[in-house]
Amino acid sequence: MKDTQIKKLIDAEKKRQKKAINLIASENYVSKDVLEALGSELTNKYAEGYPGARYYGGNEVMDKIENLAKERALKLFKLSPNEWAVNVQPLSGSPANIAVYLALVPQGGPDASVGAGKIMGMSLAHGGHLTHGHKVSASGKFWTQVPYDVSQKTEVLDYEELKQVASSEKPALIVAGFTAYPRIIDFKKFRDAANAGGAYLMVDMSHFAGLIAGGAYPSPFLYADVVTTTVHKTLRGPRAALIFSRKDNRELDKKIDKAVFPGLQGGPHLNQIAAVAVALQEASTPVFRKYAAQVVKNARALSDELARLEWRIISGGTDSHLLLVDTWMNGNPSTSLMAGGVGGKEASERLEKAGIIVNKNTIPFDTRSPVDPSGIRLGTAAETTRGKKEKDFIAIARKIDRILRNGDRTH
Repeated sequence: MKDTQIKKLIDAEKKRQKKAINLIASENYVSKDVLEALGSELTNKYAEGYPGARYYGGNEVMDKIENLAKERALKLFKLSPNEWAVNVQPLSGSPANIAVYLALVPQGGPDASVGAGKIMGMSLAHGGHLTHGHKVSASGKFWTQVPYDVSQKTEVLDYEELKQVASSEKPALIVAGFTAYPRIIDFKKFRDAANAGGAYLMVDMSHFAGLIAGGAYPSPFLYADVVTTTVHKTLRGPRAALIFSRKDNRELDKKIDKAVFPGLQGGPHLNQIAAVAVALQEASTPVFRKYAAQVVKNARALSDELARLEWRIISGGTDSHLLLVDTWMNGNPSTSLMAGGVGGKEASERLEKAGIIVNKNTIPFDTRSPVDPSGIRLGTAAETTRGKKEKDFIAIARKIDRILRNGDRTH
């Protein structure tokens, strides 16, 4: 690379990634084949529109690439092309979710008085995503969020309450999905709630898509109307997103296609779509199935060892690739010194200085600020890609314990 400044920074980031223990639940490491597709000559082509209906010439190859990505996406999740459609053009997860709302939910933000479009999504403080209707997101500015939370007693979803809220509020759409909820979602019960309120059921499987592909997490497709996902988390692909929609007389797929383009985006990034196709093919292999199973085993090993070391794990454990740890009060409101008594921000900073990368995170019913919450979120997908097993995550848990209790910054 002739640009020595950028090359130096890229090399510095490569070095940082190699040295760090990456426990960011939203990150992973892609293969060389994915990187090759991302950096290919496909970057040079503008392909506004959809296969067979482009607005520019010279897109014969681009059409084949996009159609191949769609075929692989449906095949990976065992979906019939007669029953399901998929849009592979969303640039990332947030615009994918916004596209679904734009297509299916009448607009009406918090200030609208009549006919306000309601999105029922998990509150951010309890594990939901910004784009599930939070007020600072476009999803909360153009639509009205009907939030649902976890039970204060169990820190897991209360499906009866969920159904009651849906029946009362009658949202246009319910989002089942999370960014910081460690347990398996009962999609059938979400379907029941959606039926009770006359709502579409959208599943945002961004965090657990790779686990579904690998058979380590239940599939939502039997119950959902629409499924969105990013590709860069447990699916181990590039920064990109997919929108699956059920084919029926409601024409959800056509509405969503129009919302993506021309509603939100111009020309798709075909280098990105090609990289997605590569990642989807990789995720269809027996090796990936073993990987997905190991991700969950590693998360449980990490959770169990931290619990043994007397750290409070939110909801008591995990069924997926992530877990939340209460680093502040550790479940004991009488003292903030129990088991270290360190806020999430300080915990994250201490761990990073010791080479362990995590993110601060609110925990359910948190009394501290989101800027410096009571917990941290840990994920196992990235380090599992590097070959780590349960014994390695037990060692990582012990290191985390030393650092947070004693400020130990040694390796």
